[in-house]
Amino acid sequence: MRRKDRERGREFAYEVIDQCEYGVMALAGEAPYCIPLSFVRVGDDLYFHCALQGQKLDRLRTDARVCVSFVTDTQPLYIANELNYTTFFRSAVITGSAFELTDPLEKTEALRALCQKLLPDHMADFDKAAARSLNVTGVWGIRIEEATGKEKARKG
Repeated sequence: MRRKDRERGREFAYEVIDQCEYGVMALAGEAPYCIPLSFVRVGDDLYFHCALQGQKLDRLRTDARVCVSFVTDTQPLYIANELNYTTFFRSAVITGSAFELTDPLEKTEALRALCQKLLPDHMADFDKAAARSLNVTGVWGIRIEEATGKEKARKG
């Protein structure tokens, strides 16, 4: 990272990931491809749900390497006395390897964690909803290999 003064560690990166409703995942392939997805972090793994087929899965099955970026607390600002246009932010970038969950219990627990993160006040029907859609829902994990945070915060 060029700006070492803005670099933050793994725990900071995890805080950013846990705050974000979505991240943008970049995948390998012949042409650039990235896609926004809702993620949940459980330990050193990220989880997301998806369809059972499509370009994303074709790429993951060919090359499991991914990079995911997250950004939160953005604040564009013009500081007139400094003639400075800037943006304050907190961000995280992870790299890792994707893997497909096939065990129904593991899939259900990953989906439960995702729903708990995004819709904690609406968990009463989770088990019924999961049972209804589990066979037509793909669930993937990403083993986090590297996690880096970055922050440009207002001083004072």
